[in-house]
Amino acid sequence: MTTVLVTGAAGFIGYHVARRCLEAGCDVLGIDNLNDYYEVALKEGRLKELAPYQAFTFRRVDLADRVATEEIFRAAPFDAVIHLAAQAGVRYSIENPHAYAKSNIDGFLNVLEGCRHNHVGHLLYASSSSVYGAVTQMPFSVHQNVDHPVSLYAATKKANELFAHSYSHLYGIPCSGLRFFTVYGPWGRPDMALFLFTRAILADEPIKVFAHGRMQRDFTYIDDVVEGIVRLAGLPAQANPAWNSDAPDPGSSSAPYRLYNIGTHQPVQLLRLIEVLEDCLGRKARKDLLPMQPGDVPATYADVADLTEAVGYAPSTPIEVGVERFVRWYRDHYRV
Repeated sequence: MTTVLVTGAAGFIGYHVARRCLEAGCDVLGIDNLNDYYEVALKEGRLKELAPYQAFTFRRVDLADRVATEEIFRAAPFDAVIHLAAQAGVRYSIENPHAYAKSNIDGFLNVLEGCRHNHVGHLLYASSSSVYGAVTQMPFSVHQNVDHPVSLYAATKKANELFAHSYSHLYGIPCSGLRFFTVYGPWGRPDMALFLFTRAILADEPIKVFAHGRMQRDFTYIDDVVEGIVRLAGLPAQANPAWNSDAPDPGSSSAPYRLYNIGTHQPVQLLRLIEVLEDCLGRKARKDLLPMQPGDVPATYADVADLTEAVGYAPSTPIEVGVERFVRWYRDHYRV
């Protein structure tokens, strides 16, 4: 790759991906709408970290704006598009459904059209472990059917996968969908549990622990996620010659289309995450134990065999190391 478009470049994963591509010698165009779903200052802080790279250009664009998105794609050819912009959050989708249709459906369609008309070499796009929804057979595999989402956010991500397959089939666009599993680390999102817990514990406030802390998540450190993305970006999706329409494999296709889980293959109970965080902070949490929230699932557990086979993906950051790095960044960034 030489020229890469990273959407959502001011976001958590987008910032880290853009930085890694720049360090690898790529020219990177980053776009983001800088919406106020969470504190804009954090997004601006990430962009400030990217600004010193001469090969980095930033444009403030809302992908739901069809004309503006068309102009982005017409302005320069891209070897790869890494589409990470989206309206995130399971619980927020229950309260604000239209924001998800606009960003995750309209915005993604405009990206697909941009790839279609401008001969992009490879489209990688963010899906989510949320698409597994009501599925209970674990570890979750991309070869399972995922037709029962339990949140609108998950439904939009499943729709993204369907849109991508249609465009891959019709126009031959190599498309790789990335199902992320609870990504965490420095510069993380303030609406995620680790960030919320850290802020509350340091302020001596109680933390809200849903499902009484018994839920499990496949917490995945950001550096491991980025390594998987960057390796995969240089490997455009190809058609599966063994794909059988009589027994269709959901994870591949007769079109150049692939799905991948990006996780650790090691689910951790929420109470264990809190224990590790307490050790790193040197403080005990005051826990407000609550029932499961609408849209949540009891556990996530990623089968990463396909990504390992494709690019040698091997996540190597244990939760104890990853949480300590996050806490160190948080204390430094917020001067706590």
